Amino acid sequence: MTRTVIGIDLGTTFSLAAVLRDGAPVVLPNAIGELLTPSAVSIADDGTVLVGAQARARATTHPTRTALAFKRDMGTDRRVALGDRRFTPPELSALVLAAVVRDAEAALGRGIDEAVVTVPAYFGDAQRQATRDAAAIAGLHVERIINEPTAAALAYGLHERHRELRAIVLDLGGGTFDVTVLEILEGVVEIQASAGDTQLGGDDFDRALAELVIESLDPAHRAGVRRQPHALARLKDACELAKQRLSRSDTTRVALFDLPVDDRTAVQLEHEVSRARAEQAWAPLLARVAAPIRRALSDASLRPDQIDEVLLVGGSTRMPCIARLATEAFGRLPLRVLPPDEAVALGAAVQAGLKASDAALGDMVVTDIAPFSLGIDTARVSGRETISGLFSPIIERGTVIPVSREQTYHTVDDGQRELEINVYQGEHSLVRDNTKLGSYTLRGLTPLPAGKQAVRVRLTYDLNGILEVDMTLERTGKTESLVIERGASRLTPQQLQDARNAMARLKFHPRDALPNATLLARADALHVELTGPSRSRLADAIEGFRLALEHQDEAVIAPAREQLGALVEQLRR
Repeated sequence: MTRTVIGIDLGTTFSLAAVLRDGAPVVLPNAIGELLTPSAVSIADDGTVLVGAQARARATTHPTRTALAFKRDMGTDRRVALGDRRFTPPELSALVLAAVVRDAEAALGRGIDEAVVTVPAYFGDAQRQATRDAAAIAGLHVERIINEPTAAALAYGLHERHRELRAIVLDLGGGTFDVTVLEILEGVVEIQASAGDTQLGGDDFDRALAELVIESLDPAHRAGVRRQPHALARLKDACELAKQRLSRSDTTRVALFDLPVDDRTAVQLEHEVSRARAEQAWAPLLARVAAPIRRALSDASLRPDQIDEVLLVGGSTRMPCIARLATEAFGRLPLRVLPPDEAVALGAAVQAGLKASDAALGDMVVTDIAPFSLGIDTARVSGRETISGLFSPIIERGTVIPVSREQTYHTVDDGQRELEINVYQGEHSLVRDNTKLGSYTLRGLTPLPAGKQAVRVRLTYDLNGILEVDMTLERTGKTESLVIERGASRLTPQQLQDARNAMARLKFHPRDALPNATLLARADALHVELTGPSRSRLADAIEGFRLALEHQDEAVIAPAREQLGALVEQLRR
């Protein structure tokens, strides 16, 4: 029986699922017929959990009960309070994953056996393991985690596998930025270098634009607006729309009415923003975009003129300033041969097909690289002083994986009876500035003078992100091993089961009613922004739709839903 393996792009702003169908990757629609599911979670007043579009629409009306961009906190101890509940980033991500999988199963008409999930190339071990934990909480079997730009390269390589070329992928999403250099040769997609910034994305451009707009207010009101969650949520939403409009026109207007300053005061905000002025505000962010590009080229030992194609991936690459930056950096126009929002999911579906041994992919092969250096904590004797806490890399970043590398180390003290091996990832010379992955203590060493006891440390790193550490005492040949399958954020089996049980107790909105709930949430969010006749028209339409819902008759509900939806789209323009 054929196994069903899908690809999932678990994004900061949107998540989506894709599957390989007749040799081509296809994005699967969600419960409301859309391809993109917002990575948003909201808790309704009655405790119902809302996920996706209806949750995102509540971000401006119920900001303290709605969570967005929690992918940025993966691998941290942060908890997000929504109403009277508190969630970890993996738990919130699990809710999104579960919704995406339910919708994918409905679209396919069958169950899903396994998924390939994408992460930013520059995600560290703790963030990757938090992603695995999220999948486990959602009850989803995930063996393979694939880097987002690698996935995009796979989707591109599927169409270009008979060419020989070297390309660079610039992946700017809602919350992260990745750069990957790759080469396609006879059906082999070889990743040569990756760099990135896990705290840089479209959200940062929205916030910078919002700050620019806040500065147009009376100085007496600026601090008050910054303290008001409702004001900031509305402002960020308006600036996101303004950013999108500036991708098509030279100027736009941000208008918000009754913007709260405090419990008693509201202001009317109207401010015209030009593309040139916005790009001035974005200059520090654009400088941060340029830095990983230079680093990736340096790691690949390439000049910009040695790149054949520049691929733009991620919704935020629609900004003209990003395309211009790429053009200036490489002296050629970048390509958007794949839908920017869908490219990563399409590539994840290709990887899923490779994992399921889909015959349509033939002999296509993809290699990946270690995004960070991996090594151990060491010390060096200088005269009578011992300098400790030094990082000794064994596997350098950019090394093609799977890989196995070994180095030999010696004791630094006389009579040592044990040796502690601390494993780190990072690029800094001191281990305190890197991330600790695990540790192991070798005991029972024969007491010998300093430097006379040697241990070989071998690190083996595979495509699934599993790191194996083998430690061999040269004097005896005795070998002990440590498998770092998950980082410090690993949940115990009991914690995973508790998280699954907690998720099972949550009350979810019925799937068949999601289109209605989503439309109402979007209409309510728009109602907050409008004034005058437009607001009255929308209020009448919302009331009419609510009355139609009370009939519980789809023949009555469907035309009312279509009428309200058309009005919402018209008024948002």
